[in-house]
Amino acid sequence: MRIFPILLALAVSSPAAALDLGPKAQALLDRGRPYAEVTPDSDGTSGVIRAAIDIAAPIGAVWSVMTDCDLAPKMVANLKSCRILERDPQGRWDIREQVSRMTFLPSVRSVFREDFEPPNKMTFHRIDGDLDVLEGEWRLTQHGERVRVTYEARVAAPFAVPGWIARLALRHDVPMALLAMRREAIARATKAP
Repeated sequence: MRIFPILLALAVSSPAAALDLGPKAQALLDRGRPYAEVTPDSDGTSGVIRAAIDIAAPIGAVWSVMTDCDLAPKMVANLKSCRILERDPQGRWDIREQVSRMTFLPSVRSVFREDFEPPNKMTFHRIDGDLDVLEGEWRLTQHGERVRVTYEARVAAPFAVPGWIARLALRHDVPMALLAMRREAIARATKAP
């Protein structure tokens, strides 16, 4: 049962730039490990996800991976499809549909608008689908020779998930997706001319 990790794929209520990582998170990032936490609301149907990772690749390579709809199902557990329904001709926004399918749970369809400020910020919000709430942002900031990717999202699922299950899934799926993002961004950077 993995409901909160689909948020990472939905490639995030408060700005990620204001994300207070704290010493524990900073220690993880300093060791090259991803940081992720979920704070479920008391009813179990909603919560906030915060995550971060440092990537030793150019910001453009990280941005291209982060916004690649075709790549998303390959990087995120349980994400079955991602397709762009509509796109701004100037590349300032798009509308995406994603479908996630988790073991023993029904499929979850999400339709959301992403607004782009390349190569530093992407915000998104729900416009249709099964989730009651989906809003947040991704930010990319230069930290020396690395790019710090931060993510923060609020989501309300269409069904209750106990907090301990959400946290257990988060410990595995969100860091794995962040690590996949890092691997792909580094691979793209090394292929660039």
